Amino acid sequence: MVALSDYPQIAAGKVRQLHAVDDEHLLLVASDRISAYDHVLDTPIPDKGRVLTAMSVFWFELLADLLPNHLVAHDDPRIPGEVRGRALLVERLEMIQVECVARGYLTGSGLLDYQRTGAICGVALPDGLVESSQLPEPIFTPATKAAIGEHDENVSFDAVAAQEGEARASELRDLTLRVYARAAEHARERGVILADTKFEFGFGADGSLVLADEVLTPDSSRYWPAEDYRAGEVQPSFDKQFVRNWLTSPESGWDRSADVPPPALPEEIVQATRDRYVEAYERITGRSFADWPSPEA
Repeated sequence: MVALSDYPQIAAGKVRQLHAVDDEHLLLVASDRISAYDHVLDTPIPDKGRVLTAMSVFWFELLADLLPNHLVAHDDPRIPGEVRGRALLVERLEMIQVECVARGYLTGSGLLDYQRTGAICGVALPDGLVESSQLPEPIFTPATKAAIGEHDENVSFDAVAAQEGEARASELRDLTLRVYARAAEHARERGVILADTKFEFGFGADGSLVLADEVLTPDSSRYWPAEDYRAGEVQPSFDKQFVRNWLTSPESGWDRSADVPPPALPEEIVQATRDRYVEAYERITGRSFADWPSPEA
């Protein structure tokens, strides 16, 4: 039986590792690690890697009629049993060095840009928008792909065109907004708002664009419960909100300004965070997380 150690690790991020399977395939492995405020915490969130993997598979399947994706299999003999349920067998692609971000609501770094300039990534927006305002229409707000430990930097469409060419930049923008529109419609039908998300694309063997990496997970997207939505307020979200809130509370005792790692998370924060990730998966997919494969002992 194949083991993860049989596949050379060729890259590692805060949450994922990438392993070489052969000349045509890679293994994308999601861990239970969680990051906040540019730190990878010592305390993992049980099953987080499985949730991210299951969510990506759901969306790859749902979006397959819009564009090709890199998923080969999520349950295959080439996937080691020790990472079953949190690993994907995917095609090797030449990746495009652009984070393709779609925004339907104003929050996060987009809100900060808007407050400074009245625009996001050069896209002018109406006056009077506030935290969590729905935008008149979704917009494409690309970013550079930063090195590990650094922040992505929002850039204009013109910057992407200068890097990739006008035609390719237009294709990236159009695909990003089409995929976002489909996903946002599905999520809203499930009582969830997809505020924004980021996609990554690569080139297939025929030169066409292929959707890659994770897709529409709580780590790459802002999901808000529709029943709680109120413009002008920071929304509760289906992600690491409990972790961020606790780390910045007096209870944690952590001084973000000091050069020290965050403290270990209390069990109740770990459990609440796990529950939120699982709830996001089950609400959006309509599937039971209990049915998703687990690693083999």
